Amino acid sequence: MYFREIIGQEALKNRIREEIQGGKVSHAQLFLGKNGYGSLAMAMAYAQYLMCENRQPTDACGECNTCKKNDRNVHPDVHHIFPVVQAVQKRTEPLMGEWREQLMGGPYFTELSWIRRMDKEIRTPIIGNEEIKDMMHKFALTSFEGGYRVFIIWKAEAMNVTFANKILKSLEEPQPKTLILLVAEDAEELLPTVLSRTQLKKVNRLAFDEVVDYLTREKGMSSSLAQSLAARYDGDVARILESESEHEAADLFREMFIAMMRHCYQKKVIEMMDWAEDISSMKREEQKEYLTYCLHMIRQSILRNYTGEQLFQVSDEEASFLTKFSRFITGNNIHDFMKVFSDAHYHIERNANSKILFTDLAFKTMRFIHFA
Repeated sequence: MYFREIIGQEALKNRIREEIQGGKVSHAQLFLGKNGYGSLAMAMAYAQYLMCENRQPTDACGECNTCKKNDRNVHPDVHHIFPVVQAVQKRTEPLMGEWREQLMGGPYFTELSWIRRMDKEIRTPIIGNEEIKDMMHKFALTSFEGGYRVFIIWKAEAMNVTFANKILKSLEEPQPKTLILLVAEDAEELLPTVLSRTQLKKVNRLAFDEVVDYLTREKGMSSSLAQSLAARYDGDVARILESESEHEAADLFREMFIAMMRHCYQKKVIEMMDWAEDISSMKREEQKEYLTYCLHMIRQSILRNYTGEQLFQVSDEEASFLTKFSRFITGNNIHDFMKVFSDAHYHIERNANSKILFTDLAFKTMRFIHFA
């Protein structure tokens, strides 16, 4: 991965180049930010620039043997660790082929995209106990090519307590020329002891214009579509790219949202309970995606009410429904709506009973709609 391939983040790129050129390489670093903003891409570019045999002022050379190996994600001294579904595999090593395929499609991808690649049942992955054994074994080995060894831990918040506690010693007492690059989206999900032992590199949300320029120039999108997607996904390129291949899912979420709101408005209790039954049969990751979609539609409703068409960014089908529905999202209930849908996402992520959760969500929604 090269700096030139990463969207935006120019200040962070400059900081990294200055650190490496000045020999100020911290042994433990945390790249904090959404994957769609480039957190994994930045960690990989860091490793490639550091290890390049003919480093240029602004980027790795792309011509040396080290760069060519990193281009194919096969460098023996760059170790990738990532969450896995324990029922499929307990260690990353058996899934390295699938991981390389994922990376070859580009570093801007969602966790759901990775889960779908390894598990048809879309179960929640973790970085578990077996993985720390492999990592400790690799720590004990010497570098294959005599230079740096780099461990890139993607979705570090998925580390279970055992893994996180055992990695602390390596963060506290680093081995020579060994780097641990953590990549995470949510600092609150990491142990405070891990945070205190890493150098923070914040990967900020991409600017609207940067995302639009990337989508129009690199992906050939029309300007209007690029602007709509950049607004809808708040600059998260991974979610935007995933949405291109999820029109069917997007249509399903839209119809489910419309059905939910109509049943709640009409106080059709039986239909509301049937709706909750249907969504509870979906995979947990899909339920989380649906709740994220609902939050987007609720935000767009309040924007339409207070800004008209100025900040309103939805598809034609969504706009047709929100034209009538948005009047039920007001200053009286917007905070309630945002809280219950955000809370539902939080609890689904932590394996709440989905049937009970969505039934409760439907009844609360019915109450809020009639409180507009």
